[in-house]
Parts: sequence; structure tokens; C-alpha cells
Amino acid sequence: MSVEFDQIPVTPAYRKVAAAITERILSRSLREGERLPPETELARQLGVNRSTVREALRELESGGLLERRPGSKRMTVSRPRHREVARDVSRALALHDVTFFEVWEALTHYEPPIAEIAARERTAADLERLAAVRASFDAENANTEKAVHHTAEFFRGLGAATHNQVFALVQEPLINLLEPSLRDMIDQVAQARSRIATAQRRILEALGRKDAETARTWMARHIRDFRKGYELAGIELGHRIWRL
Repeated sequence: MSVEFDQIPVTPAYRKVAAAITERILSRSLREGERLPPETELARQLGVNRSTVREALRELESGGLLERRPGSKRMTVSRPRHREVARDVSRALALHDVTFFEVWEALTHYEPPIAEIAARERTAADLERLAAVRASFDAENANTEKAVHHTAEFFRGLGAATHNQVFALVQEPLINLLEPSLRDMIDQVAQARSRIATAQRRILEALGRKDAETARTWMARHIRDFRKGYELAGIELGHRIWRL
């Protein structure tokens, strides 16, 4: 019996060009803010057609590694923004039929440690930002959209207060997926707004004292409350999240 081999995939030329440029960016040979050579010069250096270079640049621009700044025809090296990366992850999770329960379960594992670390690592500026978000929630929570926005921003503020980019990036897709369900729940559960306000106040007080254990405990309680809210609102935890 003869051995059969799988066909070797042929990589389009523009993908090879994109990979070559990406390698330079990741190795910091090309740094953020640095402009690439003109398309014609890139084509000459890489030994490909200008159209191939243009297609590669489009792909890298859509991925956030390059951007075209106003008034310039040349591409500039950039970094993908956390929220842009997270939005793509959130869409992917939604397309994989992620459920309310899966998002809630993930939050129970991620958010209490984030609150704990934030209590240890926060700065005075972090406290000010979180206090401003909490004050905005108190002042504007009668408006559902603003209440949801400020709730999400409080989570983001805690992630930023860890001063660990991985935590901030990991939590962002979950926050994106939480917002639609929170929007559905908050108007149907009378005590939802007051319980969110209480949790935010307690967590912020713990951060002010650098009390990591209390911050973690209150965040765990806060996340448990979301599940209770879903149940009171009649939201089936097993249902998939279909909108962002």
C-alpha cells in the first residue's frame, strides 16, 4: 500500500507580505507610530506587485496593526485597541452560541480576583475614576442605557486598576456580552439598581482601604446578584446571547 500525502496549502502572496510586516512589528523592528515605506517601495523590497502589498496592508489595517492617519498616504504602525480586539472576541463567542450562564460563570471566576488585585494595586487616580463612575451611576441610573453603561464602566475601571493589561483584555469581551442581558434585567427587577449601587459602594470603600479580601468578597456577591436578577426577570440562563 502506497503512502499518501496531504496537499501542501498554498499561501496567497499578500498573506506572506502581511506575515513579514507583522513579524517586524512584533519584534519591535517597526515601532508604534513609525511610518511604513510607500507601497511602491515596499513592493520593490519584497519582490511583489503593488496590488499584493496593498491587499496585505488592508488586512493589517483591519486587524489594528496599521492605520492611515489623516493627511498621510502612508501606513503607520499602531496597536490594536483593547475594545476593538474584545469586540471581535465577543462576536466570535456569540457566533459560537455562548449562553447567559457561560458568561455569568466566567464572570464568577474572573471578576472577584480582579477586584482583589485592584485593591492592592490601585492608585489615587484609579480611585478617582471609579468614584466618578459610581457617582454617575447614582445620578443617572433612572435611565436604563446610562445605568448599564456606568455598570460596565465600573468593571472596566477595576480592570484598569489592576495595572495588568491581560486582566483588562480578558474581561472586556465578557463585559460586552453582559451588557445586553443587564439591559433586559435591570428594568424588570425593582431592586437591581439599588443592589448594584450598594455593591459598587462597598467595593470602592474596600479599594480605598486597600482591603483586598473585602473587595473580592463583595465582587463575588455582586456577580451572584446578577444570576438572581436573571432568574427574577425570567431570563433563561441556558439561552444563547444573540446580540451585542
